[in-house]
Amino acid sequence: MKIGILSDLHADTNAAALTETESFSSAVADLMMEKEIELLLLAGDNAGEAGASHELNEQIRRKSGKEVLFVPGNHDFWSRTNGITDTRRLYEEFARQPESLIQHPRILSDQWAVVGNPGWYDYGYGNHARYTEAQFEKKQYRFAYWNDAHYIHWDKSDRQIAEEMLEQLEADMQAVGDRQVILMTHIATHPEFVVPLPNKVYDYFNAFLGSSSYESLYRKYPIRYSIMGHVHFRKILNQNGTEYISACLGNKKHWIERDVRKELERTMVTIEI
Repeated sequence: MKIGILSDLHADTNAAALTETESFSSAVADLMMEKEIELLLLAGDNAGEAGASHELNEQIRRKSGKEVLFVPGNHDFWSRTNGITDTRRLYEEFARQPESLIQHPRILSDQWAVVGNPGWYDYGYGNHARYTEAQFEKKQYRFAYWNDAHYIHWDKSDRQIAEEMLEQLEADMQAVGDRQVILMTHIATHPEFVVPLPNKVYDYFNAFLGSSSYESLYRKYPIRYSIMGHVHFRKILNQNGTEYISACLGNKKHWIERDVRKELERTMVTIEI
């Protein structure tokens, strides 16, 4: 099986890079067909809203004729225009969507399974020698905010939500038995996928890029591939039998050129199992 991997399409903010005849769903579906992709894994931040993200998944599936599996990213939980300020409700809606991996690990074969959850940040990659947990909870650095403070409203603290999602991942890992696992989260789960410290800005903002507590998963389960997004850079790292993959399209201001199809081709990572 040939699997394609993408993250952080941000189809809402990147729409300006499309021509009048293009759409993100067509661009992704066309690339899938060109590369003979049988399964597409999307690691979050599709389109900035829950409904738009689900619709993008559906359009890609219809146009490509292939399966799409997805975990939402933090932007997919944002409540800027949908009027939903209860993030737990959105999480539960995502869990009910057929392409979502939340609470639904997928068995691909006798040897392989996909386990996924957006994950949440536990502040573990922030500089705790410089900042307190109370300072991280404010999500404000000088005059700059981490926008989740405005648009995401969980019923618990970030660290409690991160722990809940870690527990769900553990349950899903156990449910797939001894199969080789493709793990997909939105947040970073390895320190090499955040900004190296010290850094006068990311000493603070790294706290919201990943969860150091999730590193325990790799010591306990047969994770062959670990897919993540969120960080808006592209990187592959092989370590201790696991291939870590960040395949973020990211913001168009960071692209080499303003051509969606070419940039998607540069971004997509493929694996075969």
